[in-house]
Amino acid sequence: MKRKTIISMIAVLVIGIMLGGGVVTYGSNLPFLRDILEVVEPSSSAESAYHTVASSGAAVVGPDNIADMVEKVSTSVVYIETTVNVTTNNPFFNDPFFREFFGDSEQTQTHVQTGMGTGSIISANGYILTNYHVVEGASTVSVKLVGSNDSLPAKVIGYDDELDLAVIKIEADHQLPVLALGNSDSTRVGEWVVAIGNPYGLDHTVTAGVISAKERPITIEGRGYKNLIQTDAAINPGNSGGPLLNTQGQVIAINTAVNVQAQGIGFAIPINTAKDVLDQLINQGKVTRPWVGVYLQDLSADMADYLGASSTQGSLVREIVAGSPASKSGIQKGDIILSIDGQKIKDSTTLTSTISKMKVGQKIKITILREKKELTLTVTLEQKP
Repeated sequence: MKRKTIISMIAVLVIGIMLGGGVVTYGSNLPFLRDILEVVEPSSSAESAYHTVASSGAAVVGPDNIADMVEKVSTSVVYIETTVNVTTNNPFFNDPFFREFFGDSEQTQTHVQTGMGTGSIISANGYILTNYHVVEGASTVSVKLVGSNDSLPAKVIGYDDELDLAVIKIEADHQLPVLALGNSDSTRVGEWVVAIGNPYGLDHTVTAGVISAKERPITIEGRGYKNLIQTDAAINPGNSGGPLLNTQGQVIAINTAVNVQAQGIGFAIPINTAKDVLDQLINQGKVTRPWVGVYLQDLSADMADYLGASSTQGSLVREIVAGSPASKSGIQKGDIILSIDGQKIKDSTTLTSTISKMKVGQKIKITILREKKELTLTVTLEQKP
């Protein structure tokens, strides 16, 4: 068959599909197309995967179990409302005339602001995981359960500003449904995820998307986040603190921020980060961190050459905090930290991550490069002030 004839027949087919508005598969009703394109029949194992086209003609955009999963877990997602007492200066009192006439007693004004967020029930007796910025500075915190018009008072049990995580607790007259915590380390870019929350106060909104990146460091409103999961599932104000779920209904991250300068990019704190500190937040009310007391800097090639290092591996000590464990152990400004307890240090991020997994009071061996000679010093970790 001539090439022009083939192209014409395909064009007619495409136009027909567009005008008809239906979905056409390569069935036996199109034998000429089968012959032209020499279509290979799919194997039986691939048949069901290929035919993911709804009978209505709409292609399925995600796993068909998402609706069932959402229905199962949504009762474990709660609406959080807060009030904050805010004191502001009366702008009229910037004028000396007003201050002289009215006195100083009316210079400040106090008013109440309300806030909202989302939380995940993590225990049947009422512990709820959310973002710290949802409850930060709150005078009152209340929680509304799914299916209830009444709000329950909540108490902030523990929080960590650095990780932007908080645990609050409510007292209910029944056992609460609990969300399963997954493993964020095993997630992959491209996986389907679902966010549940209360964006702009709209009760229980569900959005779906994929994980678009992992280990993202960003800074939002002065707070530096590390190792965030990036997703294109819509996350808006009010979603903060809510769960980012995999298709099995497990929490793999806590929704925390949206990039207002981009379209469709949100960020979430990996659940493994939260799991590492949950016990401390519940039992101690805060996170206790080990501390060395040094300011660090990554090595450039020129810097490594100047200091006599064979590579840019390691972390340069830029400053020492007076009275810190580092100063007590003899670490000096200009030292290059090469390893901790035999574990090689790639850069400053590796060093801080390694220290964060250790305990207060633990003695560690730090190998440094000083004046082209390696030294090993013992450092006793202290609690970060």
